[in-house]
Amino acid sequence: MIKITDAAAAQIRVANNNPDVFDMILRVAAYQEDDGSVNYGMGFDIEREVDEHLVVNGIEILVAASSTPYLQGVTLDFVEMSPGDLRFIFIPPFSAESADEAAPAE
Repeated sequence: MIKITDAAAAQIRVANNNPDVFDMILRVAAYQEDDGSVNYGMGFDIEREVDEHLVVNGIEILVAASSTPYLQGVTLDFVEMSPGDLRFIFIPPFSAESADEAAPAE
């Protein structure tokens, strides 16, 4: 399933301290476009009965069954894309060594 780097886990913990999302869990989602590309997203949400509830690198996450195939081997990282431009990125397994090809989180 998905991996979460230490840098991403630390930033998620900071974000989860916001009172607006304090009782929520991080949802990670992915879907495939008609052209074959995969889009990734994340945000705090409430758990639904059909969700898979995981703990990855100390972070609770929710994943809908429809997203599971697209999250296999993906790494969620938090990186500096350029000076001062910090963001979450999803790194597909085929490019795990190259953050240059990673898709930014939406």
